[in-house]
Amino acid sequence: MRVAVVSATDITGGAGRASYRIHHALRQAGHGATMHVTRASAGDWTVEGPKGYLPQALVWGRHAAGAALAKVLNTDNPVLHSPAVLPSSWPGRLNRDDCEVVNLHWVNAEMMSVEDIGRIRKPVVWTLHDMWAFCGAEHYTTDERWRTGYLVSNRPSYERGLDLNRWVWRRKQRAWRRRFQIVTPSQWLADCVRDSGLMHDWPVTVIPNAIDTDAWQPVEVGLARRLLGLPIDVPIALFGAIGGSRDSRKGFDLLEKALRALVGRVPELMLAVFGQLAPRDDLKLGFPVRFLGHLHDDISLRLLYSAADLLVIPSRQDNLPNTGVEALACGTPVVAFNACGLPSVVDHRRTGYLAEAFEPDDLAAGVEWVLAQREASGGGPLRSAARQDAVDRLSYPVVATRYLAAFRQAMDFHG
Repeated sequence: MRVAVVSATDITGGAGRASYRIHHALRQAGHGATMHVTRASAGDWTVEGPKGYLPQALVWGRHAAGAALAKVLNTDNPVLHSPAVLPSSWPGRLNRDDCEVVNLHWVNAEMMSVEDIGRIRKPVVWTLHDMWAFCGAEHYTTDERWRTGYLVSNRPSYERGLDLNRWVWRRKQRAWRRRFQIVTPSQWLADCVRDSGLMHDWPVTVIPNAIDTDAWQPVEVGLARRLLGLPIDVPIALFGAIGGSRDSRKGFDLLEKALRALVGRVPELMLAVFGQLAPRDDLKLGFPVRFLGHLHDDISLRLLYSAADLLVIPSRQDNLPNTGVEALACGTPVVAFNACGLPSVVDHRRTGYLAEAFEPDDLAAGVEWVLAQREASGGGPLRSAARQDAVDRLSYPVVATRYLAAFRQAMDFHG
């Protein structure tokens, strides 16, 4: 089956990396997938992106124009807002392509307009990486407009100026007359789709993000720590996010409270943070903190996950973070809140620990529980279960087979 995978980026950003892995899972399964992007970073011949200075400048220009338009909305919601208003050549290109199915991913940054998406005539499977598809312009929100519809009467008090979210949502309502097959990486996001005013009757399938478990394998803990210059005998908890402690959705403040609760209960502990450099002011958590900055290659990330005793994902709102997928593949247990998409990552007390939502004390108990398994058995059973879960659920062959079923369903539905 020939599949056109469409994403704004290939290996830049969480959604881009997830779509790139799905693209290669399909190729390894023998499906002639070509990936179409507006910014190609991998240097991969199977990925088609703009070539030459002028096409690349146009991409950045479109992105800048969309970002400028988003500023007409005055809101206290700090997440990205995408108006998706500039028309593009993508509908014509995809309609002329010899692909049988179009697999859309994250197509924002003015890659396509709302109306462009509705003009694709091929069978479409749309993999959602956040809430944008059924919201207004926002990619995540905590208000209820996405459920009830974007009305004048239910606009939140924290928004002022032009109601950009209502304008974008109504454009989606008009432009998307044909239902697409939706794929979500987590059960939480699938439930959101079914509860949404825009897509409540669209077909939805839950398929987790893929990872190449042949390439992403555990590295012996001592070796990984020596190569990274980390202490050999100290328990290490890992936290990672783009933006790190600056993004309130990622819950670093909740992790801080949990770690402070562990002072005196865990004799030694180090927190390793990747995805950002050290801040100007030192964090006073009662434990040493090592900021590792941005790690751009898979080998360094494999070493880091393998070196850690656990990964903590204290997010208030998340879909199926790549960090959790990568940690499991490396045999690293995950501690997270039992909220949003995180139960689709962690099997409680088998591959990690799910704490009561947004309760730092229970998050601390989860860290303590994982470290207790380390003391009791060297962490072997927990690490083995995490690794096996990745192979059974997230490996390329498993995910590709499930996507193939979704593609066939979309083709049957399309007629």
